[in-house]
Amino acid sequence: MQIKKAVIPAAGFGTRMLPATKAIPKELLTVVDKPGIQYVIEEAVAAGVTEVLVITGRGKGDIDDHFDRMPELEQVLAAKGRTRELEAVLKPARLAAMHYIRQQQALGLGHAVYCAKAFVGREPFFVLLPDDLIDGGPPCVAELFAAAQEGESVIAVQEVPWQDTRKYGVVSIDEATGLVRGIVEKPEPHEAPSNLAVVGRYLLQPVVFSCLEQITTGAGGELQLTDALALMIKQGHKIRPCKFSGVRYDTGSPLGFLEANVGMALAREDMRESVRGMLLQLLRRG
Repeated sequence: MQIKKAVIPAAGFGTRMLPATKAIPKELLTVVDKPGIQYVIEEAVAAGVTEVLVITGRGKGDIDDHFDRMPELEQVLAAKGRTRELEAVLKPARLAAMHYIRQQQALGLGHAVYCAKAFVGREPFFVLLPDDLIDGGPPCVAELFAAAQEGESVIAVQEVPWQDTRKYGVVSIDEATGLVRGIVEKPEPHEAPSNLAVVGRYLLQPVVFSCLEQITTGAGGELQLTDALALMIKQGHKIRPCKFSGVRYDTGSPLGFLEANVGMALAREDMRESVRGMLLQLLRRG
């Protein structure tokens, strides 16, 4: 069965990117020539998703505007024969059926996902975190779908330096079954069960909503999706890890955002040589 729905939590303040995100949603900050969230939605659409729910918050109305039509601008571009720019303006509105709901309180990722319960219904669905851009290879969500066996949830994982385990949900794997045996949120390195970290791509079964209803606040005083996944495992639901093949960038911090811009520009044939020359000049100045 093809998975048609994706949920994108986008209600956060983007505090790591202040002051840039004071008036601009962090999801709309431009990576090369497109907002970060557009890359994520394009990834989902390439894997067969047709409906996207964005969980927003106060001051995030510009996200809705970006994925809407702008007839006045379209008419100006068409009249001037600027076909390439016109196609770029039209593309966001043509990607998928877009839906929006506001997370009225910042109660954590688990709460944001729970806001999608009515939208999801009884279908499996994707959760895509817009801070994580994954470039190269097949769409990451398509890899999750290919890895899933009937009734399973799948989470994207990658190895991280041990000192960074405190930044992620970290999993342990059952060697006999290949399934996730346990998952903990942001463990200290000496307490981490492994250095295999959860990245912002999930294929979840709808049972996750009943587990979200049962958990209490966890790390950071928030409702953690990690805790709901741990409860799913405890109740006997299968979660499979998936080591994806693309390159992942964390655009939620200034340095990660800069790396994403450089890395994704270098991956483009129309920019690669110019960017290399630019970087060499900057290095010589340094």
